[in-house]
Amino acid sequence: MLTVDNVNLHYGAAQALRGVSITAEMGKITCVLGRNGVGKSSLLRAVTGQHPVSGGTISFNDATLNGLAPYARAKHGIGYVPQGREIFPLLTVRENLESGYAPLARKDRFVPDEIFSLFPVLKSMLGRRGGDLSGGQQQQLAIGRAMVTRPKILVLDEPTEGIQPSIIKDIGRAIRYLRDSTGMAILLVEQYLDFCRELADQVYIMDRGEIVHQGAAETLDTPEARKHLTV
Repeated sequence: MLTVDNVNLHYGAAQALRGVSITAEMGKITCVLGRNGVGKSSLLRAVTGQHPVSGGTISFNDATLNGLAPYARAKHGIGYVPQGREIFPLLTVRENLESGYAPLARKDRFVPDEIFSLFPVLKSMLGRRGGDLSGGQQQQLAIGRAMVTRPKILVLDEPTEGIQPSIIKDIGRAIRYLRDSTGMAILLVEQYLDFCRELADQVYIMDRGEIVHQGAAETLDTPEARKHLTV
């Protein structure tokens, strides 16, 4: 499993994470919720190595990740789908997917058919530039690119942001399929409450850089949880 233990993170003098501890187990979907600006994306930056932590430890399958660069964490099996997708707009869909080859051994450098089964639209657009895709198609491409790396844990930062409802359902089905068929761990940061309620096995709620609630998905409907989510 992924273990985040008492992690602090600073941007200069500003503290974004305060003693955050979470776990994301294999074969389960762990969802982190909270209002804007409470530290959810900072938590994922800490997990993926995008920003160094100033205290605490992050480990995956008993290997400590502190100090490892993002590409080294990818080799440990951490696949990242960033907020805003961050696909390469001038590269084709095929080239975007092939950019996921970086952490792989040469024998594994191919795009798994499973990606096209989950997102058939990508197969029909392999020669199209990434920047010409719709927002929903770009999100599917970003997930596909992360899957090319053969992750053991898939880390997604607000995959429903700015996406039409039909694509949100496709993404939800894909996430559920990956959990059930591969047994990978999935760590999902999201603001769309219904999306998490339908998918999550375990939920955490953040406020002001701290974990203020944790439990099963059913606990999202309790007054204690809702007070941290309402604007």
